Amino acid sequence: MIVIYSLEEINAIAKQILATPSLKKIITFHAQMGAGKTTLIKELVKELGVKDNSSSPTFSLVNEYRTFEGETVYHFDLYRLNSEEEGYDMGLDEYFYSDNWCFIEWPEKTPNLIPIDHASISIKILPNGKRELTLKN
Repeated sequence: MIVIYSLEEINAIAKQILATPSLKKIITFHAQMGAGKTTLIKELVKELGVKDNSSSPTFSLVNEYRTFEGETVYHFDLYRLNSEEEGYDMGLDEYFYSDNWCFIEWPEKTPNLIPIDHASISIKILPNGKRELTLKN
């Protein structure tokens, strides 16, 4: 799926992503700094029914949320990881194989810990300020 959107359309884009048939629960996000990865993840978390405010886990590396139905949603920002070994020591692989939603920013920091069976979202900033999103499920 490839879509072009403005930030004002982010809620509709989150709904469209979550409506993808057989969407995998592990989703990696690929984009340059400032492209809107965290903004999109916040909308996805909201659409999944999380009642708490979501924020970037930049300093804690992972934020955990609960949906109204009691499902767990994890949001990872691996930018500050120094090595893949550090991620392994943190038990990231246990989160990734927990069968819970996992939204992962900067997955290239832990390429060998990401499950093979995952979805990926790439975001590019277009010259007009809109975003081009590519979802591979």
